[in-house]
Amino acid sequence: MTEGRPDAAASASLRERDEEITAVVRAVDALRADVASPGGLLVLQGDAGLGKTALLTETRRIAEERGCTVWAARGGEILRSVPFHVVRQLLQPALLSMLPDEARDYLGDWYGIAGPALGIAEPGDRQADPQGVCDGLVHAVHRLAEREWPLVLLIDDVHWADDESVRWLAAFAEHLADLSVLVVVTRRPGEASGEGARLLDAVAAAAGVSDLAGLSPQATADLTRGSLGPLADDPFCREVWAVTGGNPYETVELLARVRESGLEPVEARAGELRDLNRAARGGGLVARLEELGVDATRFAWAAAILGAGISVRLVARLATMRVEEAARCAEMLRGARILTEPDPATARGGEAELEFVHPLIATAVYESIPEALRTAMHGIAAQVVADSGFGPAAASRHLLKVHPDEDEDLVEQLRQAAREHLAVGAPEAARRCLERALLEPPIPEVRASVLYELGCATLLTAPATTIEHLKTALGMDGLDGAKRVDAVWRLSQALLHNNQLEEAVRTVGAEAARHEPGPIRLRLQAVQYMWEGLHAGETISPDRSERLAGLAARCTGRDNAERALLILRGFDAMTRGESAEEVVELCDRALVNGRLAPGLGWTDPEWGIELLLMLASAYAYCDRLDRAETLYTEALRAYETAGWSGGHLALAHAYVGLGHRRRGRLREAEASLRESLRLAERVGRGLPLYWTATCNLVDTLLARGHVAQAWEVAERYGFAPPYPSTIVIPDPRSVRGRLLLAAGRVKDGVNELEAAEKAAAARGHHNPVTVPWATDLARALAAEDPARAARLAADVRLQAERFGTDTAIGEALRCAAALETGQRAVRLAAQAVTYLEASPCQYEHAAARVEYGIVSRSAVELARGLDLARSCGADGLVARAQQLLDPDGELR
Repeated sequence: MTEGRPDAAASASLRERDEEITAVVRAVDALRADVASPGGLLVLQGDAGLGKTALLTETRRIAEERGCTVWAARGGEILRSVPFHVVRQLLQPALLSMLPDEARDYLGDWYGIAGPALGIAEPGDRQADPQGVCDGLVHAVHRLAEREWPLVLLIDDVHWADDESVRWLAAFAEHLADLSVLVVVTRRPGEASGEGARLLDAVAAAAGVSDLAGLSPQATADLTRGSLGPLADDPFCREVWAVTGGNPYETVELLARVRESGLEPVEARAGELRDLNRAARGGGLVARLEELGVDATRFAWAAAILGAGISVRLVARLATMRVEEAARCAEMLRGARILTEPDPATARGGEAELEFVHPLIATAVYESIPEALRTAMHGIAAQVVADSGFGPAAASRHLLKVHPDEDEDLVEQLRQAAREHLAVGAPEAARRCLERALLEPPIPEVRASVLYELGCATLLTAPATTIEHLKTALGMDGLDGAKRVDAVWRLSQALLHNNQLEEAVRTVGAEAARHEPGPIRLRLQAVQYMWEGLHAGETISPDRSERLAGLAARCTGRDNAERALLILRGFDAMTRGESAEEVVELCDRALVNGRLAPGLGWTDPEWGIELLLMLASAYAYCDRLDRAETLYTEALRAYETAGWSGGHLALAHAYVGLGHRRRGRLREAEASLRESLRLAERVGRGLPLYWTATCNLVDTLLARGHVAQAWEVAERYGFAPPYPSTIVIPDPRSVRGRLLLAAGRVKDGVNELEAAEKAAAARGHHNPVTVPWATDLARALAAEDPARAARLAADVRLQAERFGTDTAIGEALRCAAALETGQRAVRLAAQAVTYLEASPCQYEHAAARVEYGIVSRSAVELARGLDLARSCGADGLVARAQQLLDPDGELR
């Protein structure tokens, strides 16, 4: 072996890379131009050995030469199962260099969310939200970039990055326009699969991509003569190129073998190059390793098993050799160019002292270990890692490779590792641990608990899988008491998310029947009534409302099960249009001193978000917007603080938007609902939360008079039949019918509103505010069928008076006035104004003022309505009023 081959390899890899290096220089200079410069993203992609790592090293040199801060990381083929491995390499060293209080100040509210994933903070007691952790990591880089500008991030072999880091990279790439950070990654196309491949393709699509090609024949000839001397003839040089395909790494390795063998670089000896090339790769590399002796081979194998954080001390323990002996082997392997000191462009930090010279070498060494021995070494590595204080989660990567052997301790280690993964926001890693634990297998009395834990781990990501696991667990011995009830609750949630609402109801009902009267049975009954209350079709159970009313009548609110039943009864009464005063009284009894009871909060897992949204919605539609908005705001604050950035936060924004819409703050409503849709897009279309955000945004845009925008939203987000199996407030059929009418599609609008009428009747929903089909249908039929329109208006007024809120009665009077003429229309419009002036719903008040001004020919009332409409952001209503008033405020 000759010294200096690393330089030769780097030099070869940078040949004919002027275009790529120029792109790097431009990107670095653009970053340095101004602290407010937008970020950049470069992807260097190509097959193994084409010089991606060398280009990354050159990028580091260029960036540091220009005064940039550079952080680096590398993916590892056998490290893909380690969550946050790559992002930890990038950020952990910088954060650990700070004092704990400084790091906490920099990350702010995200410290407790992203900190555990980065290994700088202890995780909390609850399962972390993966999307919230991802958002926290994006924020962490944002804050650090402000401190370290100009900052360059380098990620080598991103195709081998763990899924959690890939999700972070994809999310981070979307924010680069607002961040002064340059990200440069290397990638082998086709290596990643599944969701990771899709995300990396999206990253590449948003980046400047350089597809690396092999060296040209001329560059290969120059490299050959530079290594072997000027007497290397043309046919020999051409054969070097043909054998290696111009791959820089393979070319350098082949030329080194040529020099070592003393092969003369002439045409007559060119036929021997293919055998030499095979010896430089794969089996040839293994032969080179074996030539170094048994101890060096053991050391290399142990290093390949560890994969990352390779230190002489750890390798010595795994290879069962003395530290002095291990240090000697490490030196031998460095001399043989199998191991090297970490390259600064990809250094992992920590106590890592060594890494493989090239990923191809690491893979070849790992695969050369006999399979049975490799498995055994992973088992030993798990113990070494655990004994070194790195914890079960760090050891789990090795435990996953161990053959099943009915080892109870291994099952417990994997269960503990899964808990640690869940606590930092890595449910997929937890799933892998628990699935492996099932293969061990666990003893019969533990198996049900493992299945239960697996079902909990996959609840948010794979509801169908959760259903299978929890059903199996509930059919076995081993789940008793609170754990069994929780398993039934989670199974019903998974069935709901999997659009199997009727089965969710039956499952909870069957479990309730197994229990004697008492708190457990009462809780299960409440869950059953809750899922039934969300069903959008005909009532699943006959006489549901009557039975719920009877059960709630006996509740005093002494525990959370009773409080839940009071909320459910209040929500049911609200949707049915019963007395709003009684609805509010029921809801108030579910509170403790006007606040949510302990254990019934927005992030408490026992009841879920649905129950509390029912409570807040009951208040909102009973004209108690003060209490509704307090609850909506508490939800938003709770989820932001907890780092729940997925469906919960999307729903919180949607209902905050609903509160704004009810209050008449239409601009704010639109902003909140668009943010809700943005978050919902990350969770997935078709879910109930998606419908809630879309329906309320369409309703808000129609109130603003932005019909074209409302139609565009409906088209983009699929706001059309078929409708979800869960109820949405306000009723989506009614809102779509209003949209069709506003778009001039009167016949289609009438048909949609008539469908809304039938659906509401089947469900027993007679609240004219939450299901407002009748007022719009009456207006649409006024000219064509005035008798039917009058009957509809009369029915709406009866229902509104039964419900008893100022908003409901005022809206019914507005509808009646629209069907009349002359003084009767004026009287009804005046009455509508009186009621709606007392209502908290200012948009409806503004509309009633404008309509009263029109029918009464009152410039004063029109002007008052115009001012209200402007304050609400109701642009359509403003335009309508302005058409009737001249610049002096008089009627035209």
